[in-house]
Amino acid sequence: MNWKKATALILAVLIVDQAVKIWIKTHFYIGETRVITSWFRILFVENEGMAFGLKFGHDTGKLFLTIFRIIAVIGIFYALRIAIKNKNNVLALALSLILAGALGNIIDSVFYGRIFSESFHKPAQLFPPGGGYAPFFHGKVVDMLYFPLFRFHVPSWIPYFGGHTYTFFDAIFNIADSAITIGVLILIIFNKKAFKKQAR
Repeated sequence: MNWKKATALILAVLIVDQAVKIWIKTHFYIGETRVITSWFRILFVENEGMAFGLKFGHDTGKLFLTIFRIIAVIGIFYALRIAIKNKNNVLALALSLILAGALGNIIDSVFYGRIFSESFHKPAQLFPPGGGYAPFFHGKVVDMLYFPLFRFHVPSWIPYFGGHTYTFFDAIFNIADSAITIGVLILIIFNKKAFKKQAR
């Protein structure tokens, strides 16, 4: 994989990710659901910046998470440069996906608070006259992909988890999260090819 292909992949993921998020923000209100199939739904939620709807602190934690992501992206970019230089296509592919996903969620965190109004009870407005709902670096990440594949009940005799009904898969995520997950899976499955000795 060369820089041209890596850049094309990163841009493709970013464009699809942001196009879907902007459409969701301007057409859905928070909590709105559209059932596509019994196991796939569009469910609009926002989170403080962690993947799959997880949260990390409040304003200070969110700012720290965004700054950490930016630092991580710099490190990933450096690793991608080395992978491309050494023609390590597996590592370059994985890092390109992870980089694209990280950038996609960084855009939400850095800019969405300034360019969108709130999404409570009605879809958000893009570039609202009165300004956005939060300062730079304090925007919320948009999630919408929900795959409740099946529900199961745990017998009450099982400690702690017993007596409850659970949904698999219950996480809500976005295209950027998917790209990161696929990149990490590539690193795990093809770890011997991805982490062969690199020249510097």
